[in-house]
Amino acid sequence: MADQYPDIKFEIKGQIGIIKFNRPSSLNSFGGSLIPSVIAALRDLNNHPSTIFTVLTGEGRFFSAGADVKAISPDDAPTSFRNAAEKKLSYLGRFNYATELLRSMIDHKKVLILALNGPAVGGGAAWFPGIADIVLASSTAWLQCPFSALGLVPENGSALSFAQSMGIHRANDFLMFGRKLSAQELLDAGMYNYVWDATGEEFQGKVVAFLEEQLKGNDGKSMMEMKRLQNAPIRDARLIAVVNAVDALAERFVEDAPKKRFEEKVKELEAKKKARSNL
Repeated sequence: MADQYPDIKFEIKGQIGIIKFNRPSSLNSFGGSLIPSVIAALRDLNNHPSTIFTVLTGEGRFFSAGADVKAISPDDAPTSFRNAAEKKLSYLGRFNYATELLRSMIDHKKVLILALNGPAVGGGAAWFPGIADIVLASSTAWLQCPFSALGLVPENGSALSFAQSMGIHRANDFLMFGRKLSAQELLDAGMYNYVWDATGEEFQGKVVAFLEEQLKGNDGKSMMEMKRLQNAPIRDARLIAVVNAVDALAERFVEDAPKKRFEEKVKELEAKKKARSNL
């Protein structure tokens, strides 16, 4: 199965399907084949005859550091375009993998459980919590989305999904200002359902035990129908939000805003490094 799903661990335990990001040395960033493998696993579980829960989680101390910087760095992008339209189409092509991932989660029939085993940054923090049906978290699972600091926008519909989960003003504070929120703050804001003081295998064990306990007392089809009834009225709005966010992100790259911010950040880091060396 590892050959079929590179960069993730995929297993089924009874009525629970588990998709685990497996690039711990890169803090489970979205490089390699991680995203295509997650999409493939979601497709398989969507059609599985007996699973009720689909769990998204991570290997190691981080859930996900988001986009692989090496893969999205503005310096790696083509530099010669005949016009702005050509430039935008190029960037839209680079982001279409994320659109399909979000569609796969929005349309997923099973109860989607996000099990945040640790911190998440950028896309790792923004793409999943607002779309998941239930969020289980380790007490170490803080979130941060420094989109504005990098000249980006809230990615893949997160402006809407976070507002739906935690309210507009809290979402604005989190996404506009790039504030780092602790697990307790996110629990209090309604973004997390449960927070457990556990990490690693202990946390993963708690997730499985919790879900198995729900299956003992609740009918699986009824839980899936609950999800369908709740999500049906907001499904189209969420997909439109994803399309709008991808469009806005591509425009930011057309304007070279991320490149300018990256250059500023590099200069800041170099200045700090020089100052330390002079002490």
